[in-house]
Amino acid sequence: MEKKNLVMIGNGMAGVRTIEEILKFSPEAFKITIFGDEPHPNYNRIQLSTVLQGDTVVEDIILNSWEWYEENQIELFTGEAVTQIDPDKKQVISEKGRTVPYDELIIATGSSSFILPVPGADKTGVTGFRDIKDCEIMIKTAKDYKKAAVIGGGLLGLEAARGLLNLGMEVDVIHLMPHLMERQLDAAASKMLKQELESQGMNFLMEKQTAEILGEDRVTGLRFTDGSEIEADLIVMAVGIKPNVQLAKHSGIYVNRGIVVNDFMRTNIPNVYAVGECAEHREIVYGLVAPLYEQGKVLASSVCGMETKPYEGSLVGTGLKVSGVDLFSAGEIEDDPKTKAIKVHNEFDGVYKKILIRDNTIAGIVLYGETKDSSRLFRMMVKKEDVSGMTSVSILESGCCGGGGDSSDVATLANEEIVCGCNGVSKGTIVDAIKTKELTTVDEVGSCTNAGRSCGRCKSLISDILAHTLGDKYDTAAKKTALCGCTDLSRDEVVAEIKEKGLTSIKEVMNVLGWKQEEGCSKCRPALNYYLGMILQEQYLDERDSRLVNEKMHANIQKDGTYSVVPRMYGGVTTAADLKKIAEVAEKYDVPLVKLTGGQRIGLFGVSKEDLPAMWEDLGMPSGYAYGKTLRTVKTCVGAKFCRFGTQDSMGLGIELEKKFERLDTPHKVKMGVSACPRNCAEAGIKDFGVVGIDGGWEIYVAGNGGTDLRAGDLLETVKTKEEVMELIGAFMQYYRETANYLERTSKWVERVGLDHVKEILADENTRKELNERLDKTLEKYNEPWNEAIENKEIQEKYYQKREIPGKPILV
Repeated sequence: MEKKNLVMIGNGMAGVRTIEEILKFSPEAFKITIFGDEPHPNYNRIQLSTVLQGDTVVEDIILNSWEWYEENQIELFTGEAVTQIDPDKKQVISEKGRTVPYDELIIATGSSSFILPVPGADKTGVTGFRDIKDCEIMIKTAKDYKKAAVIGGGLLGLEAARGLLNLGMEVDVIHLMPHLMERQLDAAASKMLKQELESQGMNFLMEKQTAEILGEDRVTGLRFTDGSEIEADLIVMAVGIKPNVQLAKHSGIYVNRGIVVNDFMRTNIPNVYAVGECAEHREIVYGLVAPLYEQGKVLASSVCGMETKPYEGSLVGTGLKVSGVDLFSAGEIEDDPKTKAIKVHNEFDGVYKKILIRDNTIAGIVLYGETKDSSRLFRMMVKKEDVSGMTSVSILESGCCGGGGDSSDVATLANEEIVCGCNGVSKGTIVDAIKTKELTTVDEVGSCTNAGRSCGRCKSLISDILAHTLGDKYDTAAKKTALCGCTDLSRDEVVAEIKEKGLTSIKEVMNVLGWKQEEGCSKCRPALNYYLGMILQEQYLDERDSRLVNEKMHANIQKDGTYSVVPRMYGGVTTAADLKKIAEVAEKYDVPLVKLTGGQRIGLFGVSKEDLPAMWEDLGMPSGYAYGKTLRTVKTCVGAKFCRFGTQDSMGLGIELEKKFERLDTPHKVKMGVSACPRNCAEAGIKDFGVVGIDGGWEIYVAGNGGTDLRAGDLLETVKTKEEVMELIGAFMQYYRETANYLERTSKWVERVGLDHVKEILADENTRKELNERLDKTLEKYNEPWNEAIENKEIQEKYYQKREIPGKPILV
């Protein structure tokens, strides 16, 4: 049967969850095309605050990787917005003029930050807090400026403020209302939250209304309606969201506040649906993920032609964590003459609880500081359970209901108790999955049931359920982290099995070690490819298709689907001839951007996939590996040859290091720097491996990181000669290659295994020699990847020529 064309506009959480449900119901029914105006695959927007606060990085909040789209034959266009829907011709047209027909169309355009319409709102330094780009703006601004103002004292505003504090900025929070988070908290809980956040360094300006944003081109401050002013270098608007409905409205689809849908998520136009924060159902636009996922399930069933219960709206409970404080809110917040309140107000322990009762049923819940009973209370509210026979204590505490167990004991939870509110997953569903699928880790439970995949606050409870269900078996499983959801084996166990059983290919590893998914996943395939190459130094044949997309293409994919070309410049040193070649190639291929990179090289950006091999051939320069899990670059200063402060030949050593270690596969990207003196112009102190010249020798630093998770390198050793530097770095690199987890940076690896342990290993002369010998064997087998693509027509046809594969769209 010929597949129908399913097009989705939007690549966010609600939309992609709908696609996941469709793939479960009818995996072969549709040829799926997705347009996303951001340059990223689907990511967890709820976790943006953890990126801003430095607790994680963007890669860690990706929900569906580039490989997931490819594996599910989904044609994905990132960085490309749809500008027109033609319901008569049943097609969509993108901003690039791309026309795609549809049989079924899902609009999942989400929402955007509401920017206050005040004078100066268009100045540089004003941003919302809604996507990765907003995070990047704030992180970049914090490097150069110190005073921030966040307008809005709701959840997003407070999370942004916490992140800016972590970035070293002074933060004022401006709020129009008398107390914070007034939609979730009453005055008492809000006061406790305000006091806690003030102790963390936030400054609050309550009952203030912004009249004007000051400054000429760039913001310099705020003026309020009462005439008072504050200074600010960055303004973050967190005053609400607005559904993205312009496209639908211009296409004749009925729009009120959001895109109006019925109980099956259908719009007024046949075969056109809407889901998520852009959709309005029964006059309500939801901004929380749980009801959006409920909508997605109903929509998926409807699109697949299955009978399903209608979506009748959601009663939402909001579980939050603000700057380390647990909160939960549902239903009514404020008392009224018809309600009776049960309250616990314990300022000493930082706990506040309020349960509002009307007509012997729970009408509202506010919990601050202790939220372990939130699921039970919320279930009682939703089911309108009669509490007339219960005492106030037994309502508040689950352990006092006659069960006799501790309130934190999962044994007392009923099977219908919702554990993951975001995804609507009950305890019974989790227990059943653990038993039938033989799950042993929180990540496996998430992969199987979606529990814990959104805000993540339920992961500790999932862990408790695993422990209760598995008993002693979980004690062993909990001490290790599985390589991925396809196996229960850890990284160390997989490596040991490969060595012991003499396994030589990814397919063999999966078959012999009992992989749960026959083809593996986008997490384990690149890892296994790396481990096999690291162990079988001479005989393993690299599986290119198992590499991450950038490494597979030997170029970094950009937001518009084009690629970058960054040729190698050893130690940042170039020649007039190479510069001329780069200029000629940039002109010949009409390259839209030529930029000096942070690694002292020249990058050519905006190159089409089809032009890559020809450009590489015209350049005649080696790959700079700007895309690889390998040595990226060695940054150098001009050194003793030219600088009056230089004590050593930094350029010479940098070039020698780069030529030695280029093309070496490593668990994650590696950056090096060589400075000729302690002034450290090459920033060697924040590299994975940095060398600083001193009188009579070199200081060697390891495990530095110059990203958002800034980490100064640790002094490994001080040596006298370049030969000693080369020997130590070779041994260090090989030991890192052999013992680190795949995608583990040297900074995290050293923190995990301990610097003293690394020093102890490298202190032994024979060990250093053996490590270097194994490293040299590995280096012998690597080919120059750009040359390989130039010379091999088969590679060109497979990876770089535009082609159509029946039934398998091409990932852009």
